[in-house]
Amino acid sequence: MQNATKAEIHPASFRDPSGFLFRRDGHLYRQVNRIYADHYEALMGSGLYDQLVQERRLVPHEEADAAAARPNQAYKVLEPTQLDFVSYPYEWCFSQLKDAALATLAAQRRAVEHGMTLKDASAYNVQFRHGLPQLVDTLSFEVWREGEPWVAYRQFCQHFLAPLALMTQRDVRLSQLLRSNIDGIPLDLASRLLPRRTLLSPGLLVHLHLHASAQRRYAGRSVAEARSRRQMSRLALLGLAESLEAAVRRLHWRPGGSAWAEYDRFHGYSEADLAEKRRLVGEFLDRVRPKSVWDLGANVGAFSRLASQRGVPTIAFDFDPAAVELNYVKAREAKDGKLLPLVLDLTNPSPGLGWAGRERMSLAERGPAGTVFALALVHHLAISNNIPLGMLAEFLAGLSRWLLIEFIPKEDPQVKRLLASREDIFSEYTIEGFEIAFREHFSIHRRDPVGDSGRWLYWMERGG
Repeated sequence: MQNATKAEIHPASFRDPSGFLFRRDGHLYRQVNRIYADHYEALMGSGLYDQLVQERRLVPHEEADAAAARPNQAYKVLEPTQLDFVSYPYEWCFSQLKDAALATLAAQRRAVEHGMTLKDASAYNVQFRHGLPQLVDTLSFEVWREGEPWVAYRQFCQHFLAPLALMTQRDVRLSQLLRSNIDGIPLDLASRLLPRRTLLSPGLLVHLHLHASAQRRYAGRSVAEARSRRQMSRLALLGLAESLEAAVRRLHWRPGGSAWAEYDRFHGYSEADLAEKRRLVGEFLDRVRPKSVWDLGANVGAFSRLASQRGVPTIAFDFDPAAVELNYVKAREAKDGKLLPLVLDLTNPSPGLGWAGRERMSLAERGPAGTVFALALVHHLAISNNIPLGMLAEFLAGLSRWLLIEFIPKEDPQVKRLLASREDIFSEYTIEGFEIAFREHFSIHRRDPVGDSGRWLYWMERGG
């Protein structure tokens, strides 16, 4: 066993008595507590773990020769495979949340087939690895006892079915309710927000509307009494998973009505200028060779793919759910496992959330990135959102050592369009003002014209 240095318990890993995550010497470990020993042995001995890993539904682990963080409770220490990036459900587009829901149900079916069940169905137990939604919490599986209902049923409906139904039946932006309700959207709230026509949908009627009513009826009863009224056979347990899967699969959302999602029509470049921009971005990537890329304002990912197709783990952020949806679907179809599109408003990025504000990490806490792209972005933040150039430079310097950033002058048609409906109060928005602001935090290595567009592409490195 390795010599024990101080362990740092992961701030998001404290709710489950079965075990927890901790870091030591730069490695992430999971301590399995003795209380979970029988369930762990069943998971590993039944063939369930091997099947889920083979099907790429569960992130694999190795049993580690490492000291436990709390030896008096420990049964084993595991070292899970590391992820390129941790994302959260309120950052996913519709199809990502839907795929994560289906992956959770597939894992539940497999568990039941092996005499086990998922005791947790939290969306936070899913991460995207190699482009696929995979469960990350090995300790979510427990031995199923004859007659026991699915204890994670309500949690699945709150974390997956309710937000998916609201996104399709009301407005896709209602996914942001997950940001203020990190334990899932309450079913009574979802039931009230959904239109009356959803009462005609068998899946939504049973699993959301009637489920919410049942919650109210049983609210004052003991756990034992409630469970005694919900005895389920193995066949019924499988039937519940199939019914939920059918309800999820019936939900569809097609992006439309968003100018930002139609990049080919609104990017503002001639074909020659666009080709030159691609060449310059590719040259930057080949010279710098970043370990990762965060593409801020990625739209549908045209330039993100220049990085991901070179094998660089790339996060493509955009505020528009339609653009992110199109980007994700394209990446999924192309099996681009290095590209992860996410919904993010840079003027209000994901904060630290949950207990003590530390259960879910802020955007900055998940950095730094190897390189940040800020292409055709500065004018939106500086003019549409009144972000001073100096504050933008400081923010970007906190995310990465390397920065590839584009400046679009006021003479550009896209900037003129932004200024058409407001007073021009942006006297510092000039190429000189831009360079002065960014030199406070970066060294400018190169400045290249993007063809004949009048736009400029800068290579910058943090450290003035």
